[in-house]
Amino acid sequence: MSTIALTKRNIDSLKPEATRYTAWDSEISGFGLRIAPNGRRVYILKYRVNGRQGWITIGRHGSPWTPKEARIEAQRLLGEIVRGIDPAEKRRGDRRAMSFADLCDLYLAEGVSHKKASTLRSDRGRVELHLKPLLGAKRVDAIGRADVERLQAKVRTGKTAAPAGSKRLGGSSATGGQGVAAQCVALVSVILQFAVDRGLRADNPARGVKKPPVRKMQRFLSSDELGRLGVALAQEGSSPYSVAAVKLLALTGCRLGEILNLHWSDVDLERGVLNLRDSKTREKIIYLSPPAARILAELPRIVGNPFVIAGNRASGALGGIDKIWSKLRKRVGLNDVRLHDLRHTYASTGAASGHGLPIVGRLLGHTQASTTSRYAHLADDPLRRAANQIAATISAAMDRAPTAEVMPLEKQNEV
Repeated sequence: MSTIALTKRNIDSLKPEATRYTAWDSEISGFGLRIAPNGRRVYILKYRVNGRQGWITIGRHGSPWTPKEARIEAQRLLGEIVRGIDPAEKRRGDRRAMSFADLCDLYLAEGVSHKKASTLRSDRGRVELHLKPLLGAKRVDAIGRADVERLQAKVRTGKTAAPAGSKRLGGSSATGGQGVAAQCVALVSVILQFAVDRGLRADNPARGVKKPPVRKMQRFLSSDELGRLGVALAQEGSSPYSVAAVKLLALTGCRLGEILNLHWSDVDLERGVLNLRDSKTREKIIYLSPPAARILAELPRIVGNPFVIAGNRASGALGGIDKIWSKLRKRVGLNDVRLHDLRHTYASTGAASGHGLPIVGRLLGHTQASTTSRYAHLADDPLRRAANQIAATISAAMDRAPTAEVMPLEKQNEV
């Protein structure tokens, strides 16, 4: 067929024939449009490089391959050919290159031996629900900073193309979305650094990506709310282990996983401590107050079950604690309170009681002072105590009734 200018108007005028044929562009040598009998139109480029003839498909006519975009791509490919690069061979190599989804699988198989089981579960969830849907198809060596920033924006706004029927990590609120987005960017950075260490790419484009500000959720129960919760726990008859779990969270400041995974071998009632060997911050000791020790002393032990908070299975821990907590908090009007807020309540009570942030941090098992600093505004520091004492002295003096009658001064006559 004779050559024509491959414009939209001319392409629309081309009709399918009984056999496939190619309309060649009159401006760029080797650039053409192949028309199949079923009407399918595909842009192609025929070329010669290093003495060999080659063919490469640019893309199907339509969006995004308009005549203009296909022409630009043909010119780019011809530029590679001039430099001695075979674009078809390069594309075959690109297809063999590792995708980000493959990298995630490799990282989870070989790069997580140092991580705790709970952290690994969270990482797997973020990979499947966010990272693979948004970055999985891209080649590892083709990911740039802009790709990471786009991932962050989509996770933050809830636009992740998660698999149908899957449960998203984090809440739908702006705060929850920002938190999950920041965690996803951090995980992408770790995975890409793994790729750098393996020689799969030269740099880590996730480093330096500015994460969205995340407002730490801090909800402290008041004395009245703690009283209502105590009444509800006293009336709860579903399981002594669920009641014990909630009370221990409030009385020790432990994380939920530390209580649910607690073994009787970790409990030393004689010394009044819990020896946690697998906490988030590695090994640590929890000091038991008399009320907490009494709960453990009175809790039934099940033969053959190593867990303190025993479940229905003969040797398993309690499951479904979230459902139990949801029922409890609704009963007493604490719908916005999470189980983790009991830890915040423990910390805030300690800070407000004048024990000092270092002591509170050690009780909670914080490894960084900055983690405990969120309770600084509640701490009963020396300046606050001094201000309170001075004001109390002055206020008491002002409130006391005078011991003698105060006579008004007589007005002096002016001379």
